[in-house]
Amino acid sequence: MAGVMIPKALMVQGTTSDAGKSTLVTALCRYYRRQGVQVAPFKPQNMALNSAVTSDGGEIGRAQAVQAFACGLAPHSDMNPVLLKPNTDTTAQVIIHGQVLQNQSAVEYHDYKKVAKQAVLASWQRLTANYQTVIVEGAGSPAEINLRAGDIANMGFAEAVDCPVILIADIDRGGVFAHIVGTLALLSASEQQRVIGFVINRFRGDIALLQPGLDWLEAETGKPVLAVLPYLHDLYLEAEDALSVRHAINSNQQPFTIVVPHLPSFSNHTDFDPLQLHPGVQVVFAKSPQDISGADLLVLPGSKSVRSDLARLRQQGWEAFIQRHLRFGGKVLGICGGFQMLGHAIHDPHGLEGPAGSVDALGLLDMHTILQPQKCLRQVRGVFAESAATAVAGYEIHLGVSNGPALQRPLFKLADEADGAMGLDNQVAGSYLHGLFDLPEACDALLSWAGYSHNHAVDFNALREAGINRITDSWAEQADFAKLEAALHAFYSISVKASLSGIKTP
Repeated sequence: MAGVMIPKALMVQGTTSDAGKSTLVTALCRYYRRQGVQVAPFKPQNMALNSAVTSDGGEIGRAQAVQAFACGLAPHSDMNPVLLKPNTDTTAQVIIHGQVLQNQSAVEYHDYKKVAKQAVLASWQRLTANYQTVIVEGAGSPAEINLRAGDIANMGFAEAVDCPVILIADIDRGGVFAHIVGTLALLSASEQQRVIGFVINRFRGDIALLQPGLDWLEAETGKPVLAVLPYLHDLYLEAEDALSVRHAINSNQQPFTIVVPHLPSFSNHTDFDPLQLHPGVQVVFAKSPQDISGADLLVLPGSKSVRSDLARLRQQGWEAFIQRHLRFGGKVLGICGGFQMLGHAIHDPHGLEGPAGSVDALGLLDMHTILQPQKCLRQVRGVFAESAATAVAGYEIHLGVSNGPALQRPLFKLADEADGAMGLDNQVAGSYLHGLFDLPEACDALLSWAGYSHNHAVDFNALREAGINRITDSWAEQADFAKLEAALHAFYSISVKASLSGIKTP
């Protein structure tokens, strides 16, 4: 490994959201794995509607699942012990060790963080006992002053476990030196000492023109710039939470247009990544039907708050659009919460997603759904009900259980049961499976049902693997490993001295 020491743990924090924390952690995970190191990812606290099902039947942030793949591991709930899934601007579903605890307001969760910290530390102890190194991702920025009290996501965690920190900043958005120096200035003296160096992300241009700024930064802070990572065009990695908009259309063809209503509680939008990367497909996320000119296929996506999203769907005029779309022979597909919207009614007797009660749904499939406290979390594989030779794979994350005659015509046959429904007119279908487009053969089959049969779908899993390797190659080429080794040695030297003297480790 070129003589570079293997840290027991290394944390990546960002000067801003979307600075590149998830990407750098993924690169470090794959890099250490290439060196034969037993490595695992970790994010103490995550806030995202984009989640993944784990091998132990839990739920974690999508980015940590990708990082687990980079390590050659199956995702596990210990890799993201606290997940917050927003319900509204002020409340979120709190998930601890992969399982739903309850809905809490921002104030309630702030008070609960002392308990959540124990869950974080329990997961941390298990990971560090089983792996040579753990690469940790922070959340947002450590300089968010209003969130510092009781922090378990950034420096509060790093101080608790005595972990060195790399600070990453995005130069593409401008102000990179201000971001770095300003973030350091807002940290305590011990937290500043914990930062072992900087990574500048998404650089494009001549490095010689940047060098004077790098020299100044190192002189001003006394800390090394460990790497300047280039802007990698057309890089694909599943996003943690931001909705991505990609276009892979072959200009020689009239694109097959898939319209997705962009609802307030839109969840698991990575379902649409294989479609966005398809050479013959155009995916349009629209808040209103007035924003689009037409659709070949309309897909109702997953939702964290199905009843409120259904109300918004109607308010924006989508119900009339769907009826007109069907009259003209269009197809409609519902995924998870979108599948529930296709039935006659949605019942929430326990008030899991707002006040207890029931609402009429769209009435396009002969079924109804009852929301239940126990969340279904599982990874599944199966085949298409009408074509047993075509495989499908995905995962389920939902509270509802659906029943009715429509389910007698399932869309998929899983290992132990059927899933989803196909309408009698073959125009409306739905499924609880997220990731149902991930396998190329499944994507091709669903698009064929919708009326498209030209280009084949991309190999989504191979594309993700290529993206992981690409960012890892970039790190291996650009990182100054001599500076990294010196910084780690210096950090652990100070840490050991502090420990021997009985002083709290900086």
